Amino acid sequence: MNQAFVLGRLADLMGWDTIRFNSEFRWLELMSRMKYDGYQDFLAGMRFIESLADWLQQFAPAEREAAYDFVRNHLVFISPGEMRHLVELFYPESLQPRLIRRVAESCGIPQYRIWADAKAVELYETLLRKTLFIELSDGGRIDIFRRVNAGVISNEQIVTAPRIHRAKWDDLLKDLRKVTGRGDERFSLVYLVDDFVGSGMTLLREEEGEWKGKLLRFWEDVIDVGAPEKYLAPDWKLCVHHYLSTHQADKAVKERDEAIRKARGDGGWFDSVEFSSGMRLAADFPIKLENHAAFAPLVEKYYDDSIEDEHIKKGGTNSRLGFGQCALPLILEHNTPNNSIALLWAETTGINGQHPMRPLFRRRKRHA
Repeated sequence: MNQAFVLGRLADLMGWDTIRFNSEFRWLELMSRMKYDGYQDFLAGMRFIESLADWLQQFAPAEREAAYDFVRNHLVFISPGEMRHLVELFYPESLQPRLIRRVAESCGIPQYRIWADAKAVELYETLLRKTLFIELSDGGRIDIFRRVNAGVISNEQIVTAPRIHRAKWDDLLKDLRKVTGRGDERFSLVYLVDDFVGSGMTLLREEEGEWKGKLLRFWEDVIDVGAPEKYLAPDWKLCVHHYLSTHQADKAVKERDEAIRKARGDGGWFDSVEFSSGMRLAADFPIKLENHAAFAPLVEKYYDDSIEDEHIKKGGTNSRLGFGQCALPLILEHNTPNNSIALLWAETTGINGQHPMRPLFRRRKRHA
């Protein structure tokens, strides 16, 4: 669509005079090119400015300034380049320090001495090869992780799906033993990798006395194939790494991990699970409606509860502030989290006289 025409239409919608239009045009052009046009789920032929104009039309003229101001000043968009950077930092900032600590402890030397000690370097390389990386979802960017660490991490220690059947485990172990030259070698460290965790409920949750989530499924799969006895070393460790996390999720998943371990007792859960993230959003990152006097009424007014399907309801009875009431002003380049404010991503037809919601950033559903 012709951008000049859309910008003119946007100016008409907002009632901007020439001075305001010129100012906003510069910002819109810059942010569209540098960030927002990189969103992967716009409709064909549509980019950010077209989507913004369409989104603003659902509000009454007097309300549009508040909606635009929220996007202009409070929306956080993680661009493709920024997400890739978080993927690139996973090895040097999360994995490598862990291995260095373990090697230093094993060799009884300071961490800074490792690279000057041939035995320590050999042990580091062995431990690195005995680390298995498993992608929890298609957002795990394991393909990017593999490419940026080519020559450091082998393709034979990277798994692109969380459900690993017995034959695959056999192949992984066979490749490990071939490289190390030891017939009794097993994996000592397993990393489960994903892009984002907002509430932590997809990862691990309790529903009506029953535990569910990706972490539980991995536990069941590991036990089903006998991995702790056959494929994993006696002192193996499980780590869960997200490139981006919220303060709420970090706290919640650790509490649930302790709760399920206590509920199931010895042998009923992983001995320990360590959680890490490339970047954690601060505790005050979620939007507090009381601090947004003009935008808050729009969140309440322009809402269609038909978005509350069986999956959304697991996070609570009201999703105005997103799944689990997380109230995030967050957009990821490949999809919008359902933890973000619903007004940003929800799309409905407005049945039963309710307001039909138009998304600024269309969202694809992902459930677990």
